[in-house]
Amino acid sequence: ILNKYKYNIQECDEFAIRSQQMWGEAKKNGVFDLEIAPVEVQVKRQTQVIDTDEHPRPETTLEKISKLKPVFQKDDGLVTAANASGICDGAGSIIIASEKAVLEHNLTPMARIASYHVSGCDPKIMGIGPVEAIRGALGKAGLNLDDVDRFEINEAFAAQFLACAKELDLDMSKTNIHGGAISLGHPLGSSGSRIMAHLANEFQQSDSNIHVGSACIGGGQGIAIVLERA
Repeated sequence: ILNKYKYNIQECDEFAIRSQQMWGEAKKNGVFDLEIAPVEVQVKRQTQVIDTDEHPRPETTLEKISKLKPVFQKDDGLVTAANASGICDGAGSIIIASEKAVLEHNLTPMARIASYHVSGCDPKIMGIGPVEAIRGALGKAGLNLDDVDRFEINEAFAAQFLACAKELDLDMSKTNIHGGAISLGHPLGSSGSRIMAHLANEFQQSDSNIHVGSACIGGGQGIAIVLERA
C-alpha cells in the first residue's frame, strides 16, 4: 500500500488525530448513547458504571504522536501505535431478522440490509479489501457511491483507510465522521457488529437513507454491507 499510494507518516498521523477528534465531538453530542449498554464492574470493592469507551484519546495532539517511531518498517514505515487501531476488549450484539420474523414477532426494524459482498485481494495488500467489497455491494443493490449518505470503513491502520478512501474517491464529510477503530479500538470479532450498530442507530439521528459499512480482513479479503432506512 505504501509503494502504490505514496502516503507519508505525517498524513497518517493527521488522520489519526482526525479520528480522535471526531470521536470526541461525537461523544460530547451524545451520538453513541443509543448504541452503548452501560456495564457495572467492581473496582476496588466499589461498583463502577462503564458507559464510555476507554481507548479514545481526543486530547492528544499531532506534536505528541509524531514523536512515535514506526513499528513495522523502521526507516520509512507509516504505522505507529498512534495511527493504528488499538487492540482492546469489546463486545457487540446485533439482531438480524427476516421479513417473516419481523411480522410474526411484531418487531420494529432499525434498518434493512439491502445487500452485502465479500471480495478477495492480494494478501500483501489486504487492507485494500474494502474497495472491491463496497463496489460489489453497491452494484448488487443497484446503487453507486453518490447514493450513499454515510460510509464507515474500519480503521485498521491510517494508511490502509486512506488508501481505500483515495481509491474510491470518498467524500470525507460523510466518511467515518464519528471516529473509528484508531480512536475506539479494534476488538477482534466485535468491530463488525459495532460498525453495523452504529450505522443502524444513526438512521434515528439523521435523515439519511443509505449507509455502507466495510472492513478489510487479514489474509486478503474485504467485506461490505449496504443498509437502507427501514
